[in-house]
Amino acid sequence: MILRDVLKNIDIIDKKGNLDIEITNISSDSRLIEKNGLFFAITGYKLKGTDFIESAVKNGATAVVVEKDVDLNSLDYNDITFIKLDNIRKNLAICSCNLYDNPSKKLKIIGVTGTKGKTTSTYMIKSILEKHGYKVGLVGSIETLIGDKQLKINDRTTGESYEIQKTLDTMVKENVDIVVLEVSSQAMKLDRVVGCDFDVSLFTNLSEDHISPNEHPTMEDYFNAKLSLLKISKNCVVNVDNEYTKKIPSLLPDKNIVTFGVENKADFMAKDFEYTNHSVSFTLITKDYEKNVEVSIPGKYMAYNALGAIAICSFFDVTYEDIKNGLNHFSVFGRSEMVPNKLGLKIMIDYAHTPSSLQSILETVKPYTKGRVICTWGVGGDRDHAKRPIMGEISGRLADFTILTCDQARTEDPAKIAADIEVGLKKTNGKYKIIINRTEAIRYAIHMMNKDDILVLPGLGNDLYIEYMGVKHPYNERTVIKDIIDEMIKEKEAKK
Repeated sequence: MILRDVLKNIDIIDKKGNLDIEITNISSDSRLIEKNGLFFAITGYKLKGTDFIESAVKNGATAVVVEKDVDLNSLDYNDITFIKLDNIRKNLAICSCNLYDNPSKKLKIIGVTGTKGKTTSTYMIKSILEKHGYKVGLVGSIETLIGDKQLKINDRTTGESYEIQKTLDTMVKENVDIVVLEVSSQAMKLDRVVGCDFDVSLFTNLSEDHISPNEHPTMEDYFNAKLSLLKISKNCVVNVDNEYTKKIPSLLPDKNIVTFGVENKADFMAKDFEYTNHSVSFTLITKDYEKNVEVSIPGKYMAYNALGAIAICSFFDVTYEDIKNGLNHFSVFGRSEMVPNKLGLKIMIDYAHTPSSLQSILETVKPYTKGRVICTWGVGGDRDHAKRPIMGEISGRLADFTILTCDQARTEDPAKIAADIEVGLKKTNGKYKIIINRTEAIRYAIHMMNKDDILVLPGLGNDLYIEYMGVKHPYNERTVIKDIIDEMIKEKEAKK
């Protein structure tokens, strides 16, 4: 596409060079620029985009966009076009839409935001829609999928705008019907989904998180960032049991809003809950029927995720059978994931890494476990130190046995992290042991289990590595579990 067309509907402050050149790729990361590339030199929290112009040019950039305070005369590169723009992140998104011919307008787009439940909700929506026969794409914090085909493993909830538009273009070419897009508050704040044409969006809930100088200064700012997704959506689905999201119908009176909840009257409701430590079932109440639904992940909060997903799917004419079949035998990689094994032990991998999420997962499984709840975990290094003793106290109070081990230590000493957690554990009467090597900790836990126990492994979730001293080492807990159980079976057979 000609650069002039890539810049369609954008106000140019100043330019130097030719706008009638071919552009085939676009990025704000100089390492990703290829021949005939358009590089956006964006200044972030730590780095100046202009420092990477030379790298972008070496990689093939023929045009560079700079921010409004940059003097074009100071940029001395032969045969490179420079464009000065205001609102550079927003205009990066618009240029990306232009380059890929506005792919979201050729698809049905579902946006999902909220503090908790975003990822699980996206997979639920995908599963239900696929039962109805739609070809569904998913873009979220774990991976990018078309049907069962994984296109990419992701390292953030919502990618940059050029990544999103390129992915949507791929999905158009693959004849996808509907795309489910997980949208973070930072994505909204940094204009990553500008130009996306959302048919319907889900706001799962809001609770305190991401409040920091580099994220959101206040809860109001956090809420408004997420609310902005609903403002650009044709239709909205909201949780009326959450203190923040229940205000949305009055804040957006002109929107078509569908509600869900348990405690307050809503369009989609649930009652008559039945729990196990690996599932939840309930009676689904809609304007048309009351019928039973089972979700193969435990917890009342999972029922909320299911209600939101069902409400979203109601915009696409799904049936009760689609809902029932879509939520049964359903799992999310690294989210309350029950790991099948040859000994039939109940072993759950989860992403819980905050006090509230650890408490939630333990409170979910404890009442419905006949034996012991064994919790093997650690917390990430180079992050919030204050939460460590709090989480230790939670595990000591709710788990029957805690094994402290290494998580994503990053550049911290994992023994020091465990010592910080231990401060909270010691405030309880909870039994515990410290085994820093994660594989040995899991081995110890599995060896102490019986069939009535459950082993909860919070922390890594969908991560397939352990980071130690800045190096990411491949690590898959599922493989570790399988190998340990295979060893146990061989040892048992050898003794016969």
